[in-house]
Amino acid sequence: EFRRTTEKESMAEEAAVALLRRMPPAHLDKNLRMLASLVPDIIEDLLQEVDQPLKVQKCPKTKKEYLICDYNRDGDSYRSPWSNEYDPPLEDGAVPSDRLRDLEKQANDLFASYREAYYEGGVSSVYFWDLDNGFACAVLIKKEVTEDKGVQKGVWDSIHLFQVNEGPKSTYEQTTTTILSLASKDKQKVQVSGSLTRQAEAEHEVKNVSQHLQHIGDMVQAMENTVRASVDQVYFGKAQEVTSHLRSKMSLDVVGKQGDLAAALKMQLARKNAE
Repeated sequence: EFRRTTEKESMAEEAAVALLRRMPPAHLDKNLRMLASLVPDIIEDLLQEVDQPLKVQKCPKTKKEYLICDYNRDGDSYRSPWSNEYDPPLEDGAVPSDRLRDLEKQANDLFASYREAYYEGGVSSVYFWDLDNGFACAVLIKKEVTEDKGVQKGVWDSIHLFQVNEGPKSTYEQTTTTILSLASKDKQKVQVSGSLTRQAEAEHEVKNVSQHLQHIGDMVQAMENTVRASVDQVYFGKAQEVTSHLRSKMSLDVVGKQGDLAAALKMQLARKNAE
């Protein structure tokens, strides 16, 4: 049944989205439960606006693990990319057309190999669904690490969404969200948690349907390289900057001399520019 959203609910949803995006993704489930108790009418819409950390489920039929999210959900059931069946069972659940189902099976095998090569483990899932002028797909990758190399727990979630408009030249619109959570196991218990969202667009000629996977794969790899560099700069680069302000690796005397040298060079450059 259609229900009109009131202005008050729209404002509450906008405020809730802004709030959740500023809070640690690792605590998203807890924060959603708290918001549900305060404004239950907006939760369904809120779940579609905020990317949640991916969860792992096992396919009852194939016994293989897959990732669950809003893109393979229908009601309270989730579709397995391996069996194309819902768990709990759902008679009239949405499934891709035969053409897209074939692509989906190929994509899951392709990205399983990609994940093993670049993540050395983890879980991946790919889901396709039909659109009027083409199709959409979600490429999901999750890697967890516990008690390894100084990390108590680390989680990396990659969510790549594609909208593909098919034609003589197909256009690919990509939105990628990466959710990162790290906790060290030393005495200081340093924690890093956050998310990054990036977008890209491309246009390619497609002579056969399988070429879609090649273009999507190339875009996923390029975007993950970009996001990886951004994570280094935004999170770890900022942490190093803050740490250097708290405690310098060099003595104050050396730092002072470097500052004097930089000031002198700046003055000389200014004089040359003035001439």
